[in-house]
Amino acid sequence: MAKIEFKNVGHSYDQTAKHPVYALKPFSLSWEDGGRYALLGPSGCGKTTMLNIISGLITPSEGNVFFNDQNITSVKTEQRNIAQVFQFPVIYNTMSVYDNLAFPLKCRKFSESHIRKKVNEVAEILNLSSVIDSGAKRLTADQKQLISLGRGLVREDVAAVLMDEPLTVIDPDLKFKLRRKLKEINSKYKTTLIYVTHDQNEAMTFAEKIIVMDSGQIVQRGSSKELFERPSTTFVAYFIGSPAMNIFNCSIANNELILGKFKLKIDKNPDQITSNDLKVGIRSEFIDLSDKPKENSIHVKIKSNEDFGNYKLLTCEFDNLEIKVKIKREQNVTSETTYLILSKNRLCLYEKEKLIN
Repeated sequence: MAKIEFKNVGHSYDQTAKHPVYALKPFSLSWEDGGRYALLGPSGCGKTTMLNIISGLITPSEGNVFFNDQNITSVKTEQRNIAQVFQFPVIYNTMSVYDNLAFPLKCRKFSESHIRKKVNEVAEILNLSSVIDSGAKRLTADQKQLISLGRGLVREDVAAVLMDEPLTVIDPDLKFKLRRKLKEINSKYKTTLIYVTHDQNEAMTFAEKIIVMDSGQIVQRGSSKELFERPSTTFVAYFIGSPAMNIFNCSIANNELILGKFKLKIDKNPDQITSNDLKVGIRSEFIDLSDKPKENSIHVKIKSNEDFGNYKLLTCEFDNLEIKVKIKREQNVTSETTYLILSKNRLCLYEKEKLIN
């Protein structure tokens, strides 16, 4: 295992250009030894480029990469002791499941007893025990991907296990079980796990720390709770959560926030705000209902009430704007329930798309 550190690392695929276009804009970041991380963002944001720089498949055009304070920027992939699992299965079709899983250990000349013990342990975790002696060629796509994942997990000596959207071809129910198993493996073996995904649910249910990326740069790093409750940019606010955070243009006047025709108190010092480019956001989960006006309430018309089984989602309207509200399924809503309370400590205020702390 290893602590991984980037120091001013950036990458452009066209390094001869006078003004390079960065696939990964220069930044510094560290992954602690034994941590469980997710790289989250839309396609093309730089997640896989970052992962390939860690593994050595790409040498960054700028900056340096360190494993346990040792500069390994120019060290070849095979010398970095990295296990990498790709989006689609990479296995040996001519071998059995057992031999596929055992291959990394045989290459490192472990004893047969150690290999058998480790392979059987990982096979049980991944539900491959029943096909352990079968030829890999005959397996389904998701079973083949489990073998790819297993080859990374059998090794206890790796600096890190890097996973590039490894559950794409896995059955949805098995995805949940595998994420739970990966967390157990991380807890038991203290293996550094770095998981690339565009799926916020995968990231938030797997990782201790999530690194959110957009357009080649890191926009926020934190826990699921931090990203959900205090998104640092409007991009994160839209990208995290279902539905996305409610965000509206607003202004400040006389120490109050002006939202349409409503005036709200905010948990900020208005004197520190100088820009006119302001937006306010609030999660649908943090909005309360009332049948009469209260502090920081707005009067709305309820347009729709959708039942999702474990909660209801209200779509409300005020000043030609829509706002989403999540409520408990058993909560009654009537036409008189027309006020929404936007608590000041739940409001996120953004200046030029960035959170005002």
